[in-house]
Amino acid sequence: MKNILVLCTGNSCRSQIAHGYLNYFAYKKANVYSAGIDKHGVNPHAIVTMQEDGINIEAHTSNLIEEYKDIDFDYIISVCDHAKDHCPVDFSSKAVRIHQHFKDPSAVKGNSRQIHEAFEATRQGIKDFCRAFVKQYL
Repeated sequence: MKNILVLCTGNSCRSQIAHGYLNYFAYKKANVYSAGIDKHGVNPHAIVTMQEDGINIEAHTSNLIEEYKDIDFDYIISVCDHAKDHCPVDFSSKAVRIHQHFKDPSAVKGNSRQIHEAFEATRQGIKDFCRAFVKQYL
């Protein structure tokens, strides 16, 4: 089994969505973890948008990167530029590092429809990325 870490700034939206899809697409092929440089709690909009696509991340927790420093990861996937550039933990050099920046839907200001559309768009981009990642690497 491969160990995969998804890294973002606050471990609240993008990394949680990716964690959910990687668990789904890599079923029984990988242990998936997600973490942030900070922890902001799992965003309720992320939970709702994933439930709309049949993936339940309601039980996910927001975790700090330091919690996983002793795990030997095969892949570290950063889903935002800030996390890629400011990761405070030096992981094993064996880990393949992959970076794919996704827009932060929690940064969108507007009415509820606009916010929901931002989460849907980010969710779709992450879903496509995770499906392709599993197909290519697992």
